[in-house]
Amino acid sequence: MNKSQLVAAMAEKTEMTKKDVEACLNAFTGVVTETLKSGEKVQLVGFGTFEVKDRKAREGRNPRDPKQKIKIPASKAPVFKAGKTLKETVNTKGKKRAK
Repeated sequence: MNKSQLVAAMAEKTEMTKKDVEACLNAFTGVVTETLKSGEKVQLVGFGTFEVKDRKAREGRNPRDPKQKIKIPASKAPVFKAGKTLKETVNTKGKKRAK
């Protein structure tokens, strides 16, 4: 599902206009991005948690020349950890859905 499909599905479920839904989605992604950038995490109980993990500097291999070693600098990576309810819903068979 891409962004326009998500906007259309959300508009149908909420009976809002696509323009309003897109504004809400953009606001949501903007707030999550700003919050992660500031070093905080965003936790949506039952759905999941967005947070930033620190990656240590490490040594890797050059994909063009596997014999050549390269240094990969330390970085920060945004990650999403699914919540219990989301995991259970995805793993249930049939048409059961979480409330």
